Amino acid sequence: MKRYGSIIGLRAGKIDEYKKLHAAVWPDVLEQIRNSNIRNYSIFLRQLPDGKYYLFSYFEYIGEDFGADMAAMAEDPRTQEWWAVCKPCQEPLVNRAEGEWWSDMEEVFHVD
Repeated sequence: MKRYGSIIGLRAGKIDEYKKLHAAVWPDVLEQIRNSNIRNYSIFLRQLPDGKYYLFSYFEYIGEDFGADMAAMAEDPRTQEWWAVCKPCQEPLVNRAEGEWWSDMEEVFHVD
């Protein structure tokens, strides 16, 4: 199992919409997340001192081929629809890596 953390901005005018969406995530999307070997998935919201809002995501990956599992998720039509609804709420970081939407974070500490 490997832990993943990532971050993205959330547009201030879209906070309520984003919360409503995630209070009732589509069952097909949840199934695809599980089928892609993701477990213990959470998203947290915080306004930072710069006045902007940020989402922090955490999940655990239990599969053997992360790239293939993420590709399968990205190819899923229902997940694509979900992302199309969520993306207008999000504001990617300007310093994200090429090809990223959510910016990966480095794990610097963990204890069980």
